[in-house]
Amino acid sequence: MSSFPNITSTSLTFFLTGVPGLEAAHTWISIPFCCLYVTALSGNGIILFVIITESSLHEPMYYFLSMLSTTDLGLCISALVTMLGIFWFSARQISFHACVAQTFFIQLFTVMESSVLLAMAFDRFIAICNPLRYAAILTDSRIVKVWFAILVRGTVILMPLVLLLKRLSFCQSHVLHHSYCFHPDIIQLSCSDNKINSVLGLTALVVTAGVDSIFILLSYTMIIKTILSIASPEERHKTFSTCISHVGAVAIFYIPLISLCFVHRFGKKAPPYVHTLMANVYLLIPPVMNPIIYSVKTKQIRRAIKKVLFAKGSEV
Repeated sequence: MSSFPNITSTSLTFFLTGVPGLEAAHTWISIPFCCLYVTALSGNGIILFVIITESSLHEPMYYFLSMLSTTDLGLCISALVTMLGIFWFSARQISFHACVAQTFFIQLFTVMESSVLLAMAFDRFIAICNPLRYAAILTDSRIVKVWFAILVRGTVILMPLVLLLKRLSFCQSHVLHHSYCFHPDIIQLSCSDNKINSVLGLTALVVTAGVDSIFILLSYTMIIKTILSIASPEERHKTFSTCISHVGAVAIFYIPLISLCFVHRFGKKAPPYVHTLMANVYLLIPPVMNPIIYSVKTKQIRRAIKKVLFAKGSEV
């Protein structure tokens, strides 16, 4: 029988972890993290601003890009306070309810980003495979409905996971492996039966990111089939180049997500810094890289950003 007392969720406090073994250097380690956060927040903020202010970007493709930037901002902000609190002030403690709330929002924006990437794949599919009906299918009202459906889908799927966390008991270690609260990390600390939580967590991952990735793959199968039927090599290259940014966004989202899930489920014997590295890559790389990819690869976005920056510069 365990010598550790059961602690209820109302009085429970967790302890977050920075970089194991390098606690004395947290102030210095915070510098690159701050740079990444500034890059992510400013980059996605600029993308949102130019899409809102530039009428030439009021098209379905850019509306979906603005959704992607919104979810990236939400993902960054969800973990910003606890991560910088650890590195700057050694503020490791977080209450159970605050931890559950952070878990919910991090997972919500993750699910929403996966859904937005699927919507963007559908946008490219319609634009390339059925261009004559593009404007008729992707109307402004339908895009608003898609955004609302993405939000509702994430909330409905994740709410049971959050509510079931409150039934768990914690009687041993309360130290989490990351600088933010993550669902698999929390349930691993429970000393009560967590099979339902684990199964539901895996189910939620499969029916969101798993299903979305399958439909994205199917969309690109049809897109590639259509592109290969184009006679002109120049036209084939021009058509596929409109998908390059989205393919990059899909890769930098799914690869870190899948890697983190594998580390959590099968890498219990891995060094602590591996968990820390994968957790931060999963959380920061997509928000940092998406604005860069779309700014470099999308001529219209690049032109709009230059227009805004030069206009501001001339005003000064």
